[in-house]
Amino acid sequence: MRIDVFSAKEYDRAFFEAENRGAGHELRFLALRLGPDTVSLAEGADAVCVFVNDRVDQTVIDGLASRGVRLIALRCAGFNNVDLSAAAEMGVAVCRVPAYSPQAVAEHTVAMILTLNRKIHRAWARVREGNFELEGLLGFNLHGKTVGIVGTGQIGATLAGLLLGFGCRVLAFDPAPNAELEARGVVFCRNLDELLGASDVVSLQCPLTPETHHFIDECAVAAMKPGAMLINTSRGAVIDTRAVIKGLKDGQVGGLGIDVYEEEDDLFFEDLSNRIIPDDVFARLLTFPNVLVTGHQAFFTKEALTEIARTTIANVTAFERDGAPLHAVTAPAG
Repeated sequence: MRIDVFSAKEYDRAFFEAENRGAGHELRFLALRLGPDTVSLAEGADAVCVFVNDRVDQTVIDGLASRGVRLIALRCAGFNNVDLSAAAEMGVAVCRVPAYSPQAVAEHTVAMILTLNRKIHRAWARVREGNFELEGLLGFNLHGKTVGIVGTGQIGATLAGLLLGFGCRVLAFDPAPNAELEARGVVFCRNLDELLGASDVVSLQCPLTPETHHFIDECAVAAMKPGAMLINTSRGAVIDTRAVIKGLKDGQVGGLGIDVYEEEDDLFFEDLSNRIIPDDVFARLLTFPNVLVTGHQAFFTKEALTEIARTTIANVTAFERDGAPLHAVTAPAG
């Protein structure tokens, strides 16, 4: 099958070509994002491979289907950028990579917690300028602190294990409590406010759904333990950024670490170092000394990229052979 890989970087090419050697698909790499203005580039493709910031709405799906595309292969776990109902209506299959490396995201989450707490980013900048002053770099022992995890899927469960290893008290909130985590000492809270009010650090590991959109809003910020740290390595729109900025300004939020951002489509995965960033909300975030931003890199390890490419190629191969991918995504009933 011919697979058009949109939003492709050099590392995507390297890992996908390595995994495709035994499969024999025709790979066509396109640096442009998939959207209404670029859907015509998929002319002649059997499948398109898309990433988190590609736009796959009804207009795009209609354009893909009219050009003979039969499969949309997401090389990520999230699928909130795809109109699943439109895909089903047009007879276009959708698949994803449900789990590539929960360790990668969980370890990056811990790295953000430690960096913010011990002010590693600020200390690095100081030392490069010959400033070895310790004033302003005071942190706290992570051991013994209470960390709340919102969402205990594979990433959240892996993160819980890492934090238990640090000697933390781990709370969790999830519609489906994990009995194995409970047996290891993780305490599941009855509601979100209970977790927020008791946690020194709150980490978001939940998917973006209509129910979790702006899950952390002004009310949730007010319910947090004063001065608590907030980490988001899930999806940007889980946080109402303006509400969190207000919390940062009044000290209710003691630190913020984000690897994702609600309006990241026009920012992340691109070199904008020679341009003015027009997003005033994002620019405001960068003015806070207790805010740490990384550009959606939590997944970015050799192991994760290998698994992403392997699973994506396997999805396409299964679709070609059996008419159905291994990890299909379908619209919910109704």
